[in-house]
Amino acid sequence: MPPPYPLGKTVTILRPGPPSRDAHGNKVPGPDVPTPVEGCAVWARGSQENTDARDQVTIGLSVVMPHGTDVRATDRIKVAGVIYEIDGEPGVHESPLTGSRMGVQVALTRVTG
Repeated sequence: MPPPYPLGKTVTILRPGPPSRDAHGNKVPGPDVPTPVEGCAVWARGSQENTDARDQVTIGLSVVMPHGTDVRATDRIKVAGVIYEIDGEPGVHESPLTGSRMGVQVALTRVTG
């Protein structure tokens, strides 16, 4: 069954708005424009900890959004109030045998510490 999933989670795509200029005349990204996406499947990809010179934790999630969702590698995604970076390009799942459109999958990463 492709998304949206009836018991899925709502995630929010955060995309920088139109650029503006800072006090020095440099272009800077505009404020984030939030786009909620309902019915997404979200699951943990795992985490790892680095305690060599600091206490750093990397957390990964996978999200499958409904087919046709406009999500880009440069966007960020908010899941349950926490903001994650997109790791790599979004993947579009479509069956070459049946033409079924199973959604758009993104890998998310958040680094703390």
